[in-house]
Amino acid sequence: MTVPPHPAAQPLVTERLVLRPVRSLDVPAVTRLWTDPDVRQHLGGPVIESVVRIRQRRIVGAPGFHAVVRAEDGVLLGLVTVEDGGRGGETEVSYQFLPEHWGRGYAREAVRAAVARALETAPSVVAVTQEANHRSRRLLEAVGLEHAESFVEWDAHQVLYRRRRKAASRPEDLPRGRAAAEPRA
Repeated sequence: MTVPPHPAAQPLVTERLVLRPVRSLDVPAVTRLWTDPDVRQHLGGPVIESVVRIRQRRIVGAPGFHAVVRAEDGVLLGLVTVEDGGRGGETEVSYQFLPEHWGRGYAREAVRAAVARALETAPSVVAVTQEANHRSRRLLEAVGLEHAESFVEWDAHQVLYRRRRKAASRPEDLPRGRAAAEPRA
């Protein structure tokens, strides 16, 4: 019996982007994400060299890590991570984009698609950003996540956003199984 791959393992295609597993050729651009001071401004600063080397060996094909590439030319724009059972057991989405691709809606498009895919199987999705990261907060709100709580972690004020899967309300949205609630003919 063949088991179909988990939906998160399948490439995700949007109007302009492809979210796919990280490949060896992506490692230099992904390394830039980890070491760029602008990208890492609200993420605790650039990652130190020894940690970068460890991450470089583990990122290629790693589950939950999605290289975000522009569909038209394959240029790597950023990284979206979907971690099942992350913070508090919920599915957590995080993202980083190279500065030269900021302000064009790529992150919003990619995160919206990743959240929608995650909600196909997860009851909720969370994302955390620093309170001071206003651009990230606007992005999370634009893709339907709502402020759930604030807290201090890593010596910075953080904001947790959450989006829950909508409850099925139409008969075609309800899970298949015994039809106890269906009218009898």
